[in-house]
Amino acid sequence: MTPNAASPSSGPSGPSRRSFLASTAVATAAVAGGMPLLAACGGSDGGSRDGTTSGKKAKNILPTFVAGNIVTPDIASKNGSAVGFTGKLDLAGLKSSVPAKLGKGGKVTVMAPFWGSPPKGDNAYYKAMNDLAGVDVQWRNQDGNTYDQKLGAVLASSDVPDMVVIPGWNMGGKIPSAIIGKFADLGPHLSGDAVKEFPNLAAIPTEAWQRSLFGGKLMGLPIPASYVPNIVPCYRQDVFDKEGYQVPKSADEFLALCKEVTNARAKRWACGDMKWTAFNIFGVLSGGEKPLGWDMVDGKLVNRIETDAFLEALEWTRKLFAAKVVHPDFELGKSQATDPAPKFAAGEFLIWNNDISNWYVQTASQAAQNPAFKIWGMDLFGHDGGQPTLWATNPANMFAFVNKKASEAVVRDALALANVTAAPYGTKEYMLTNYGVEGTHYTVKDGVPVKNDKGNNEVANSYTFVSAPAATIAHPDFPAVARGQVEWQQRMGAFTKKSAFYGMQITEPTRFTNLTNDVEQLEDDIVRGRKKVSDMQQFVADWKSKGGDRLRDWYKKLLDENGSAAS
Repeated sequence: MTPNAASPSSGPSGPSRRSFLASTAVATAAVAGGMPLLAACGGSDGGSRDGTTSGKKAKNILPTFVAGNIVTPDIASKNGSAVGFTGKLDLAGLKSSVPAKLGKGGKVTVMAPFWGSPPKGDNAYYKAMNDLAGVDVQWRNQDGNTYDQKLGAVLASSDVPDMVVIPGWNMGGKIPSAIIGKFADLGPHLSGDAVKEFPNLAAIPTEAWQRSLFGGKLMGLPIPASYVPNIVPCYRQDVFDKEGYQVPKSADEFLALCKEVTNARAKRWACGDMKWTAFNIFGVLSGGEKPLGWDMVDGKLVNRIETDAFLEALEWTRKLFAAKVVHPDFELGKSQATDPAPKFAAGEFLIWNNDISNWYVQTASQAAQNPAFKIWGMDLFGHDGGQPTLWATNPANMFAFVNKKASEAVVRDALALANVTAAPYGTKEYMLTNYGVEGTHYTVKDGVPVKNDKGNNEVANSYTFVSAPAATIAHPDFPAVARGQVEWQQRMGAFTKKSAFYGMQITEPTRFTNLTNDVEQLEDDIVRGRKKVSDMQQFVADWKSKGGDRLRDWYKKLLDENGSAAS
């Protein structure tokens, strides 16, 4: 899966690999899905504990949930959606969710991915955030595009920072074992009512904390997310209205529309690579980060790659490429060398499936130079024109961990920092975390905060990765987009199901961790016509014989022991 778009202040559904890069200058670089095996991740610091923690065991570990009451959203969560804010910001009326500094001024080193050029360490944003939290954070930012490589090397070494941010997509190979061996159990500080000392952390939904259980311990500080699928097929509504195009409601209608739209001579194509949308409209079990991809189907535990729906989705996407309705730039796949955004803005293609945050990012980026530009989110449909069957994504998929060797003072300072960054929208802490210092990083006009160049450079992917509030969508500059995003989630949430393993943090036995390393590349080769659907069928046959069937037995035992999370 290729990373794409996000605005740090939009917070649509928590970060995802597809949602980080549109706010940076490197939005087109691809992150490899695999993780090199680590030779010494567990070692004497602790071993891997395969499986998961749920039921009564989890209940005894999880923090007590205490809903925040500092601010009230304009749109409440429904069907698993984020909460939404559509009103203007009254900076004078902002409340504080951290009335007293909880940090004691100690130094905390933090390693996190960063896309773009990191600012200097003594910048005004870092200084203000550290002062607010009472923590001297020393950032060890690493290139997000090669973060998996750096992460593996650091965790295999003896020089592990006090805090390390690990996205779910970087948890392949032996990384889960490394997490269990290298990082601290935060349970003594956060389990049960202990979390109430950190009110913003107490307001993080329980399902997000469930994903933070590794090896039977509470180890991660989560970034909560909506469980509604985050990929939205956004379309150029302004062009659709002008040309009289109708939003399709089936796979056949979509292909017909694409053929109607495409005119290569006029440099107009219908869409980008629609593989992610295909998986949704064909009802394919969610892929990506474990344990997604497994569920009970007709009484048997199956993986997504074994299903007819998976092959049908690939074949449909293949038809789009074969019909030459996909913009040529997408033929390259992961090695795509150009940013699609300018060509989408120029009308060279009209439908772009991407993380939901891209809806806002593209709207905001075009507002000044192209006021007629308008995009909107296309509702997902069943491939046959009926209702879609959508599968829930994980309620958290990015975490910050604290070094197992950190002193008690460092652990408490780290939690104090997380309590600040988890402040809800509409608070002073949220404004500083996401916008920086007023007058230095942004100005406010008519209730709308606007970052300047300094703000765009300094207030970017750093503190927002430590922790975050419950999934929130708020764009005071484009409230209609915020409403549109939340209402899209609510409509799609009505068709979203939870799999048997929903929300579980599962550590697979390391002997199985590389079984599907090549599947995504094969998917991309098939839809581009470089490989055949039969090649995927052969891959699945090989996967089963090389360990897939044994992995199925392992997951079935896990399910029998822990019960199903489906609802």
